[in-house]
Amino acid sequence: MSTTVTPTIAAPPVTTQAEAPKAPGRGRHMLSALPWLAPALVLIVGVVLYPAGYMVYTAFRRVTKVGTDTGPAGWANFRLALTFPGVDIGHVFVNTFVWVIVVVTFTVVISLGLAQFLNKNFRGRKLVRLAVIVPWAASVIMTTSVFQYGLNPDYGIINKFLVDIGIISAPYGFTQTQGPAFIVAMVVAIFVSLPFTTYTILAGLQAVPGDVIEAAHVDGAGATARYFHIVLPILRPALAVAVLINIINVFNSLPILKVLTGSLPGYGSDITTTLIFKYKTTLGPGVASALSVVNFLVCLVIIAIYLVVVKPTKER
Repeated sequence: MSTTVTPTIAAPPVTTQAEAPKAPGRGRHMLSALPWLAPALVLIVGVVLYPAGYMVYTAFRRVTKVGTDTGPAGWANFRLALTFPGVDIGHVFVNTFVWVIVVVTFTVVISLGLAQFLNKNFRGRKLVRLAVIVPWAASVIMTTSVFQYGLNPDYGIINKFLVDIGIISAPYGFTQTQGPAFIVAMVVAIFVSLPFTTYTILAGLQAVPGDVIEAAHVDGAGATARYFHIVLPILRPALAVAVLINIINVFNSLPILKVLTGSLPGYGSDITTTLIFKYKTTLGPGVASALSVVNFLVCLVIIAIYLVVVKPTKER
């Protein structure tokens, strides 16, 4: 009589929660990544955070024109910055908003057309793309100086050209009075902002699938419908980057207005950035830093309004 032996299968050992192998903690991951992040962190602290913190500190100190700290100032620098005799601070803020809105709007609209044109295939496209980027490669002060000398009523070639083609009857001092000089400054700001914005939008156009455009065309969608319902929604991320960077750059722009309007008497064509520069030379770093803090907060408000109203990252 044979006996059948049933093999016994040992149950796997039960691992309690305390005995379970622990995954590396988040702290260890951060420490291992620190050597790679350290250069960027040092750069951010040294170039952004420390100057910003020192600016806020200086805004509450009495600092002479030569940089001597004579003690705390409380809110006196802010009061002087906003109520300095001869300065209509409300008009300066209106100038600032007009400056940002006009320059950014025209820059984006013109860049959309330029990017659409540069995205087409035609002979000499590389040369045209190179020509568009030239103002970006040139110095802003140099470009502004070209406009300033070209518009001079005595020897400016632009002034002479406008007279020759009949737009104006006699040479006009576009940069010799505050109102026209401010308009010229906005034109120059648009001109120097076009290359970056155009190339940012052009990079976004490269991501538009050609087969989707072709399918919409086959389905009967016209050029306008294809652009507004297919191309523009795909361009939202590129447009968001272009508009935000333009707002920050234009809001804090100094060289263009400094060259074109800096020598004009009064404060009628000033924005907050140029007024900060004037305060630095006339009232000292403390008052200039106080207005810089206000300027920074206003810039944040403008960006926040843009993000809330436009919602550039919202999926559609």
